[in-house]
Amino acid sequence: MVWDFSAFGAQTALLSETCTMTYQELGAWSGQIAAPVPPRSLVFLLARNSPAAIAGYVGFLQRGAVPVMLDAALDAELLAALRRAYRPRYAWISKERAAAFAEGSEVLRQAGYVLLDLQEESIPMHEDLALLMTTSGSTGSPKLVRQSYGNLAANTASIVDYLHIGERDRAVTNLPLHYVYGLSVLNTHLAAGASVVVTERTLFDRAFWQLVRERGVTSLAGVPYTYAMLKRLRFFRMDLPALHTLTQAGGKIDPELHAEFAEFAAREGKSFVVMYGAAEATARMGYLPAADAVRKTGAMGIAIPGGRFELVDEAGREITETDTVGELVYYGANVTMGYATSGADLALGDTRGGRYETGDLAKRDADGCYTVVGRKRRFLKLFGKRTNLQEVEHILRRHFGDIDVACAGTDDHLYVFVTDGELAAEIVPFLSGKLGVHHSAFAVKCIAAIPKNPSGKTVYRELEQYYDV
Repeated sequence: MVWDFSAFGAQTALLSETCTMTYQELGAWSGQIAAPVPPRSLVFLLARNSPAAIAGYVGFLQRGAVPVMLDAALDAELLAALRRAYRPRYAWISKERAAAFAEGSEVLRQAGYVLLDLQEESIPMHEDLALLMTTSGSTGSPKLVRQSYGNLAANTASIVDYLHIGERDRAVTNLPLHYVYGLSVLNTHLAAGASVVVTERTLFDRAFWQLVRERGVTSLAGVPYTYAMLKRLRFFRMDLPALHTLTQAGGKIDPELHAEFAEFAAREGKSFVVMYGAAEATARMGYLPAADAVRKTGAMGIAIPGGRFELVDEAGREITETDTVGELVYYGANVTMGYATSGADLALGDTRGGRYETGDLAKRDADGCYTVVGRKRRFLKLFGKRTNLQEVEHILRRHFGDIDVACAGTDDHLYVFVTDGELAAEIVPFLSGKLGVHHSAFAVKCIAAIPKNPSGKTVYRELEQYYDV
């Protein structure tokens, strides 16, 4: 059992604009949804921020089925590729996407969601496998992260501990549930007997803030883009008396923005907690305690309870000196089992042994506080979504032909460099739709030639001169 709802019975689990649901009611509903699904079945769950999606997720986990958490608006081509790779037995999807599974047999229909039996043969899965999450930003890769029941339990308990989540807390689903950060908010609050306000409204919707006030939301989670938008929306002037905790993850926040929110929180008696994580670590690896938010602006922080960090040099040797840059390596019970690229991989056990090489470069100060200073590998986090630049180049060439293209950038901006200016107008809307990332994250630069070394490899550092500063 992942959660023990019996301890919270009549307490409120979920709230929306139209309904309130107790833990007892959520347990009963989720059990009804999952009842037709045999344990150890693979279920594609196209997750909207809705009570039905949450109830399905809870029910499948409790029953021992294995959900694959996917974006409800996932590109049809990518969805088809994932189906070919994993051959799920069931799908729990909104009725609007049912056409994508036309051969499926309807088992039940609840609150705008449909459970379909896809008539696939069950595939062997490891007994510890609990959940599958995407990691590469839906760029065409079938790679999924294999999370165990132990991973989920360890990470959930750790977050509840350092954020001091209790029964009186109320979070809101402003982050998607197919994203590990958004899902961790749900997991932790249900584990603590707290409440979750469920909505598909965005920060830009006045009704969202009305819901936050009326439902007494106590915590708000966001990626760097969230906080940039909150500043534009004049968040500092909002009257939100119940709100006492702000958390940030999904990429490194701009130090100046970090400072503004840290100082605001300090003035208003609230907590601003910067966090660090990855799908490969279930969700969270590090956090900066609220007490250090002003003093350590720009830092990532310390390891979560139950975890630890170390820095290693290029030869793999541990770095013990302070203020020395090395690759950040994490150890903890929340380090996931490994990756999967097809259904055959779901039978695999733990391939990581509790150790995860993050690919991030960091340094440690005299207080034991870590600061991430760069990336070892070519990934960006756009609006919290990890994006593999090599894969982006690949899908651009696949869509537009064998074009001369290079992708580079910073955590909040991806630059696409091309030599054919006629393509510029088409690339941004294509990538925005393909990756599910807002168009403001992309910029296209037309240059005379992509810089290459003698062996023909792109020299990415030479592209930095074209960045908008």
